[in-house]
Amino acid sequence: MLEPHGPIPEDELGAELATESTAGLDAAAVTSASVAAKRPSLWRHADYVKIWSAATVSLMGTQVSQLAIPYIAAVVLGASVFQVALLGTVEMLPFILFTLPAGAWLDRVRRKPVLIAGDLGRAAALASIPIAYAAGVLTIWQLYAVGFATGFLTVLFDVADQSYLPVILDVDDLVEGNAKLQISGAAAQFVGPGLAAGVLAAVAAPFTIIIDAASFVASGSLVALIRKHEEKPERKLAADGTHTSLASEIAEGLRYVFGNRYLRMIAGATGTANLGSSLLFSVLAVFVYRELGLSPVVLGIAGAGAGAGLMLGAVLSAPLAKRFGVGPVIIGSMFVSGLAAFPVVFLPSAPIVAAAFMAASSFALSAAAVVYNVNQVSFRQAITPLDMQGRMNATMRFIVWGTMPLGSVAGGILGSFLPLRLTILIGALISAIAFLWVLASPVRSLREIPLAARDETVAAG
Repeated sequence: MLEPHGPIPEDELGAELATESTAGLDAAAVTSASVAAKRPSLWRHADYVKIWSAATVSLMGTQVSQLAIPYIAAVVLGASVFQVALLGTVEMLPFILFTLPAGAWLDRVRRKPVLIAGDLGRAAALASIPIAYAAGVLTIWQLYAVGFATGFLTVLFDVADQSYLPVILDVDDLVEGNAKLQISGAAAQFVGPGLAAGVLAAVAAPFTIIIDAASFVASGSLVALIRKHEEKPERKLAADGTHTSLASEIAEGLRYVFGNRYLRMIAGATGTANLGSSLLFSVLAVFVYRELGLSPVVLGIAGAGAGAGLMLGAVLSAPLAKRFGVGPVIIGSMFVSGLAAFPVVFLPSAPIVAAAFMAASSFALSAAAVVYNVNQVSFRQAITPLDMQGRMNATMRFIVWGTMPLGSVAGGILGSFLPLRLTILIGALISAIAFLWVLASPVRSLREIPLAARDETVAAG
């Protein structure tokens, strides 16, 4: 999935960037190479290392659940195609229901306590799965409940996380910071699926979820060690001197994103890509395990391919943007990620060949997605004022992840009546056209991340 991993003001802040032109952006831009030459590596930034380590640990554990939970549903519980597809819908439903109010609320509070609570809450929810299995009472309905609970907590965590990074880092460190976070995702993706497949082969699938629960506890503990002081945001005041309502602040965030041609077209592209990929992945477990008769090892190998792609994408994100320009790289990486899903359409039943197809597809998709995410997320963070970060990220998440439950439901319905291979093809075709949004937008003219835009260009809008 693509982020806005995979993914969000004063009256004038709803306006577009000052002139809505490349010239306006370039005037605000600072060449990243010259800045980087003067700044120490973020590996020496103690608080950043903690948040990076927390992300790495939790992402490693999440690889286990991502492989194990669909396996539990499809194989251990024998759920139907639609029931398995519904897992993705239930998990992503909170992104439709709660993301916008969460973003407005998070612009009122400190983000660090929310991050800690989100990690510990997800650990508790996941731990209920092996407990229920050991007691002989695990059902698909509990998987739905856990998926919804973890989805809700992920809404809070992810919006807070993307809004917290600009608190820890200076604007001109955001590209490096986001790229290094993608490297942690790459390491987890590379090692995690193989570990998960090995654990699944040796231990009853529900018990493997303990690994993910423990990773969230470790992540929350690392975040708690961050020492950077975070000021509590001041409540906004209306013209009459009263505090603004949550609804008015949500509306302000929506106006900010939809009133900006760069942000709304990026949201359209990412949302379309996620619609197609969620449709595809909603039926993939049933297709792989039942129709083709393959083992979790095949998906584990695919995950390792994805990890290698993530690592490559994280390394190439900044150099590609410097060489070709931020806008062309955003468009090109989205185009490549759309094409990368097609090998899955032709997945054979021969295990070795299937593993090769999946690994190649996952490698290309992950590399392109990381390049896309590092550049578009850094761009969004750079142009958005700190007091709008939560609402911007929440609005983007609402759009780009809100399409995923729709894709999962569509996949479940189509997969119940059409051949699963045809359903996967439909998902791949939807993802393949996503790049048209950014191709037809001012994004194509962007050359550099406008590092000064947060204070100057946007405020001048």
